[in-house]
Amino acid sequence: MMSSLLRWFWKNYQYVLAFLFAIEEINKSPHLLPNLSLGSDLYNAFPTQQRTLESAVILLSGGSQPLPNYNCNRKKQPIAVFSGITSAFSAELGSLLELYKSPQSHENTRDSVEGRWEMMESEGKNCNFGWTWVALFVPDDTKGEQFLQDLKAQMLRQDICVAFTEKLPVTTGFSNRLFLFHGSLSFSYQKREIPGFQQFLKTLNPYQYPEDLYFTQFWLLNFNCTVHGSHCLEIRVCPSNSSLEFMEDKTDMLSLSDSSYLIYNAVYAVAQVVHKILLEKRDMECPGGTEQPVLLPWQLHSFLRKTAFTNSAGDNVSFGDSEHYIAQYDIQNLVKFPNDSWMLVKVGEFVSKSPHDRDLVIDKEMLKWPDVFQETPPSVCTQSCAPGFRKIAQEGRPTCCFLCVSCPEREISNWTDAQQCFPCLPEQYPNSERTHCLPKPVTFLGFEDSLGMALACTALCFSVVTTVVLGLFVKHRDTPIVKANNRALSFTLLISLLLCFLCSLLFIGRPNTATCVLRQVTFGLVFTVAVSTILAKTMTVILAFKATMPRRILRYLLLSGASNAVIPICSLIQVIICAIWLGSSPPFVDTDSHSEPRSLIIVCNKGSVTAFYCVLGYLGSLALGSFTVAFLARNLPDTFNEARFLTFSMLLFCSVWVTFLPVYHSTKGKVMVAVEVFSILVSSAGLLGCIFAPKCYTILLGPDKNSLKGLKSRKFPE
Repeated sequence: MMSSLLRWFWKNYQYVLAFLFAIEEINKSPHLLPNLSLGSDLYNAFPTQQRTLESAVILLSGGSQPLPNYNCNRKKQPIAVFSGITSAFSAELGSLLELYKSPQSHENTRDSVEGRWEMMESEGKNCNFGWTWVALFVPDDTKGEQFLQDLKAQMLRQDICVAFTEKLPVTTGFSNRLFLFHGSLSFSYQKREIPGFQQFLKTLNPYQYPEDLYFTQFWLLNFNCTVHGSHCLEIRVCPSNSSLEFMEDKTDMLSLSDSSYLIYNAVYAVAQVVHKILLEKRDMECPGGTEQPVLLPWQLHSFLRKTAFTNSAGDNVSFGDSEHYIAQYDIQNLVKFPNDSWMLVKVGEFVSKSPHDRDLVIDKEMLKWPDVFQETPPSVCTQSCAPGFRKIAQEGRPTCCFLCVSCPEREISNWTDAQQCFPCLPEQYPNSERTHCLPKPVTFLGFEDSLGMALACTALCFSVVTTVVLGLFVKHRDTPIVKANNRALSFTLLISLLLCFLCSLLFIGRPNTATCVLRQVTFGLVFTVAVSTILAKTMTVILAFKATMPRRILRYLLLSGASNAVIPICSLIQVIICAIWLGSSPPFVDTDSHSEPRSLIIVCNKGSVTAFYCVLGYLGSLALGSFTVAFLARNLPDTFNEARFLTFSMLLFCSVWVTFLPVYHSTKGKVMVAVEVFSILVSSAGLLGCIFAPKCYTILLGPDKNSLKGLKSRKFPE
């Protein structure tokens, strides 16, 4: 009841009164322990190092002097000990009582970290203040220290940090710091009023307990009177109707405290256990026995762990690890009034295992914060990271003190204080705030696209030009310039070039299985025909010049058209390569989700990349061979020698496709397709222009040169 020998804390005396009230109520009950009365001894525990356990040793000795390991009165053996409210004292007393196997009841039996933390974790269901940077106030004793360590561990799991910790003296700390706690919230056991207890307190007077020296002292201090009278004239004899109801400051003593309520429940728990044990013992004894069964303290342990009952206030009480235990807490707001008085006002409650899923309820309208706050005060070390950002821990600082950094390019966070960002799906992309993912629009090199439209128009224009040139050559097929350059090969080359221009259209538009297969195969075959035709034309020029010499075999090859066989032979090899490609791993429709961050590109996957480069490699080898042959024949003395034009055309063709390879690999998506179409058009246009432009010029603008007379007037180089 006191922290020093000079100061008394009479509020603690209510615990004694609750203890006595429970015993009297049980002794009057016809249903609980009938024909048996509970007795009690009260001891004051002085909180000093020398006298802490003195009263406990006196109790166990059964006399008036502390005699360790000796019992002066074996008939007066207590079956249970109620150790008050001080955790440190209860822990020390428990070590002593354990030696004697005596049950000990402490009012904080159910005050576990798990129970209180369960309430804190549930706070987000109905009411959330957003506090992550908090101060903890705990009693300065072993129980408070253990509570502090366990609570910190629980808080770290929820990213809540302790700004500072204050340890308060058990008896004086709170009352001396009430302006400090103004507006704060506290958690206390939810309790109802004990039926009849307040009336018991109001009618209480010292004549009821004349042997209680402390109660007499309490009455003397508050009413300046005594039961036995005094020689001091200022102290009168207490009237018989004196009561706590007439105290000047009766609020503190008459209001039921948490500890008084728990002590009341603890007494009833012991009574319930004793009642059950006695019933079992009587059932086991022989009928007709009159002696009261002997009850030993250690026999209560197993029953206390399993005891569960409903008290007179209607609350469920359990002191063991019962699965049916329901934790109930009141949430109280400390309110300061203008006259410097204060009061704990209930603003909410917590009930675990609530059937309505409303574990925690707080009425925010009832909360009273200090006047300096116009709204709920914030308590964070760092402001919350908005969606689109993630938290980065600061080295050497608590976890709730962090930095906010934006999510990476293709990741999002759509909640506050995200620990990490999450990537969008391949077919999605983050919005500019990086708070949610948007579906990527499907795109491809289409005809409606500006780039696709330009390439398609270019291909059609060159196709028309090629068709006009072909028509012009057909119309003038009997002229010397057409006949001298093997008009059959010229027609074949023009038709293959026309197909080259048209095959570029297969690369434009939405890809499907048919176009994906046709575009690469068609490209490889028609270009093979075109290049092999140029090779045949070059060989024809060489044979035509060599045939003027007296060599019958060359004349035979020229007249038999053996050079024309180059076209089907070379084309057959490319057909075999393409057949192997289609048979092993053909092209197919695919999606490219990485080339453009905000678009989903539909592309044609080449299937076997090796086969694709085999087609290109064979075509390049054929072009290089044609260029070499044409280069060697460029200076042959022939009136209509086109070897020089063939050389320039193949030089341009090779240059385009050598440049194509690095550019093609440096682009992605539909630009890659556009690069291939552009290369097809440029190389085809180069062949058309270099080979047929001079001939068209002669046919249209120099008809005099396209005759036998013009042929004879020409001079040949020596």
